[in-house]
Amino acid sequence: MATGRPALCEVLDDRFRTEKCTVGDLQLETLHVGSRWAEGPLYIPAWRQLIWSDIPNDRMLRWDESTGAVSVFRSPAGHSNGNTLDREGRLITCEQGNRRVTRTEHDGSVTVLADRYRGKRLNSPNDAAVKSDGSIWFSDPDFGITSDYEGHRAESEIGANNVYRIAPDTGEVQLAADGFGAPNGLVFSADESELYVSDTRANRIRVFEVRADGTLSEGKVFAEGTEEGRFDNIRFDDRGHLWAAAMDDGVHCYAPDGTLLGRILVPNTVSNIRFGGPKRNRLFITANDTLYSLVMGVTAAPMAV
Repeated sequence: MATGRPALCEVLDDRFRTEKCTVGDLQLETLHVGSRWAEGPLYIPAWRQLIWSDIPNDRMLRWDESTGAVSVFRSPAGHSNGNTLDREGRLITCEQGNRRVTRTEHDGSVTVLADRYRGKRLNSPNDAAVKSDGSIWFSDPDFGITSDYEGHRAESEIGANNVYRIAPDTGEVQLAADGFGAPNGLVFSADESELYVSDTRANRIRVFEVRADGTLSEGKVFAEGTEEGRFDNIRFDDRGHLWAAAMDDGVHCYAPDGTLLGRILVPNTVSNIRFGGPKRNRLFITANDTLYSLVMGVTAAPMAV
């Protein structure tokens, strides 16, 4: 019997069903409306809270899982974008406006981890991933310097949009990969043998082999985007599916072989996604002014040790 409820998913390959990607909630849950452009969701288990960035409003917000309350976490926030945790549970933030990557210490103080490469200011760090050896990898497109909307308009000092690695022993900022239109989301495979990077302007996801010395292979294309959507950030689940925020085309789910299995249909433009919750099977979605969530049939990929 028809319910009149809009479809939540579009199945493009039967594996989307057989691998239980669609088992879970039947509709999106709206947790908050009121951001200007939301990105960077991060679930913090110790707090049972989700924080995210409201970039144009130059603030970070937090949602409390136990009460549903939303409050301001940090303002001003350097027009923050992507957020993640290091191996000690400290907050790593990409600050577009301040053109730097920072770490919030356990006492609340902020340490600058990277703001320059070879003496030149970074463009506008976007997303970060922490490897088990303590190295921090981040994308550096120019989104925060092309206008005053998400940062401060300025010329690029580096003249390119790259991916960098912060060495765990020296703190040196090292070039990891180049040749991007605009590198955006990045995530390691479960065994950390590969690094996946979305390129928003080229509308593709590239994959690189991670060598023992911390350098990357030349890389290859893992997936090409659709006409309706452009790739933003990306996440893995525990069954090896790569989930991608695809803006106007919802949330994509890819098999390990790069096949697009299906889509989660979202009424707004999807910027970022992140797994969280006590069982790590709740997908948080930032889209335009809204924070959504969806309890899934899959769980976030385990952390490498």
